[in-house]
This record gives sequence, structure tokens and C-alpha cells, in this order.
Amino acid sequence: MSLMGILDRVGDATSVDKVVDPARKAVLAVLRPPAVKDFLHGTWLGHPLHPVLVQVPVGSWISAGVLDLVPAMRPAATMLIGTGVATALPAALAGAADWSDQEAGVRRLGAVHAGLNTAALALYVGSLAARGRRRGGLGRFLSYCGLGLAGTSAAIGGHMSYAQASGASHSATAAQALTHDWLDLGPLDDLPEGRPALRTGTGGGVAVPLAVVRRGARVDVFVGNCAHLSGPLYEGDVEEVRGSACLVCPWHGSAFDLDSGEPRHGPAATPQEKLEVRMEAGRVMARLPARHA
Repeated sequence: MSLMGILDRVGDATSVDKVVDPARKAVLAVLRPPAVKDFLHGTWLGHPLHPVLVQVPVGSWISAGVLDLVPAMRPAATMLIGTGVATALPAALAGAADWSDQEAGVRRLGAVHAGLNTAALALYVGSLAARGRRRGGLGRFLSYCGLGLAGTSAAIGGHMSYAQASGASHSATAAQALTHDWLDLGPLDDLPEGRPALRTGTGGGVAVPLAVVRRGARVDVFVGNCAHLSGPLYEGDVEEVRGSACLVCPWHGSAFDLDSGEPRHGPAATPQEKLEVRMEAGRVMARLPARHA
């Protein structure tokens, strides 16, 4: 069995839920303020924050591993290990925020990811302590062990991000199935006022749900799959969030600005795919933006 197959088996193992579920409740309790979670999700950045922050500890530890090979550079390696230890906590908090809003299989594998990272961090702390006591050989041994665990954990994180699409924009994936031609979404008068309606677009023989919101003579059209976890935006609500009229996903509460598609409330961090709109003889026409061509 391949490594990816093993990781998928872990994602299917419901037996670990007795550990994962209490941990998730604890994370949700600690990160309860919406503004805190939105910050950690990266909603304000338009990009998940965890993969940005994690570059600092991982980069520091990899660089330290290289410098430790040169005796004259070992003091610099120690400084880099300390930098990685200091920046691991913010990266972990952002990761925990994302993890708490994922589907069950990702949460199970994420628990392994977090456990390996915690063990790697403990080894690096031990390495710093050994170096401080002038036990350089032990310090280097512990740091290389930590690097091995961190690298294994990074591979699991990559599987979560790519194979399980935990950080990908599901709306962008759905948009790729749409035709690049103008879509006829029907008469303007058939659309309800101020709430989303379901329409479908086609492309390559695949029907793609669209969420269409009418506000007077204005119509906003979005890919109907929420960017976060592909929730049905067309079943959501239109609400004012942080001063903007937003389309709110019914699954996890992600709110997207009707004017721009930008997230105003997480867990979504990436914008929702929005289509261009024009009117023809009272009918609503929509198509993907030119960047998708």
C-alpha cells in the first residue's frame, strides 16, 4: 500500500474520534471570538494564514540543519532553532483554527499532523536546552530528530491540502467545469429579491450550480459551491456582515461580499468565484471572468 493509501486509512479511522472530538471542542472554546478565528483563518488576507506562518519555523529548522554541518556556524544554527521554536505557536494556532472547521477525515489526519509537530517542537526545545549546557552533540542529535518528525508532518499536511483539498478553493475548482461562453440564466423578473436562487451553468457536460442574488435591477452571480468546503451557497442567506451585504454559506457561516466576492467572515479565507453579468432583453446573462479563459 502506498503512503497516500495509508494516510487515507487514517482519515477513515472513526476510532480516533474519541480523541479528536474533545480536542476540537477545546479548540472551538479557546478560539470562540469570531474576530480571533477570522484573523487566524486569514479571512483578512484573502489566503489561509497557516501555510504562510508555517514557513518561518520550517525554514528556520531546515536552515539550522544545514548550518549545524559547519562547526563555525553552529551558534547561528542555535539562533535559528530558537526562532523556529518561538514562531511555532502562532503557526499552530492558525492551523488549529483551520482544522476545527474541516470535515471528519481531515480532522483525524490533522490530529496526527499536530501530534508529530508537537513532538518535533519538544525535540527542538530539548536541543536548545542541551546546547545551553554545552552538550552540542546531543543538541544536534535532538534537532535532526525533530527535523525528521517535522518533515514527516509536513508531508501529511501536504496530503491534507492537496489530496483532501482542505485548503483549496472549492469554488475555483467548480468554476473550471464551466463554459467560457455567456450563460442564459433566465428572466430577471423570475429572480426573488434579496435572497439567493439556484441556477445552473454547463461546460464539458457537467452541470455547475450557481447562486444568483437579485438586488433591484442589480444581479450578482457566484459559483454555487462555497470556497471553504463546497457548501450550497444557493441555500444560504443575504445578510449584512461588517458593513457589507454578504452571501452567507449555510454550512459554516462563511460570508462573501456581494459586490466583490471577498470573504468578510470565515472560515473561508479565499474569495468566492464571481461571474460577470449583463442584461439582454430582460434576461440575465453571466460568464466566467477573463482570467479563467
